[in-house]
Amino acid sequence: MNADLESLLRTDRRIWRGKGGPKASFPVIASGFAELDRLLPGGGWPYPALIEILAPVWGIGELSLLLPAMRQLNRDGRWLVWIAPPFVPYAPALAGQGLDLRRTLVVDIPDSDTDRWWSMEKLLRHPGAGLVMAWPQRIQPVMLRRLQLAAEEGGTIGVLFHGQHASSTVAALRLALAPTEGGLEVRVLKARGGWAGGAVRLGFG
Repeated sequence: MNADLESLLRTDRRIWRGKGGPKASFPVIASGFAELDRLLPGGGWPYPALIEILAPVWGIGELSLLLPAMRQLNRDGRWLVWIAPPFVPYAPALAGQGLDLRRTLVVDIPDSDTDRWWSMEKLLRHPGAGLVMAWPQRIQPVMLRRLQLAAEEGGTIGVLFHGQHASSTVAALRLALAPTEGGLEVRVLKARGGWAGGAVRLGFG
């Protein structure tokens, strides 16, 4: 392989080599689940980055998957942002999970994906934000590119929850969730700097 190309593949984290690529070397935040960290390239959630989480329905434990990272980002003084969640976050439960409600923001945008995309892009670029989550009604590839760049510029993690299986994505990580007895099956559909196709079962007992 040409030396210049090999150097580019090693240093530019926007390039995904697919299966068979070298072990990823980019910043991550531990997921809080050792078995999941072993599956993810780099050993945790890519950071800063855009992550897609696909699920057939909501309320199957998808937020439990992110709770350890939420707590870590709160401890670092970063804000947690929820944009148009399908359910109203229950403040006592969040506090009981160790989240700092003083650094938790819920943005209520009921029907407009345009406003959701605009809000997420602006908040991903905000230096105080740590995790920005949104539940769009439809996925727009052009917006995924903008959100990935915004996350990198702001040093933030963006998470899109949806159920659409598009053929490709510029997000650093795409996961598919399925409910299991007492937990979730998490399947890696695409991972920057790594590979796809692995799956792990997590319990939330």
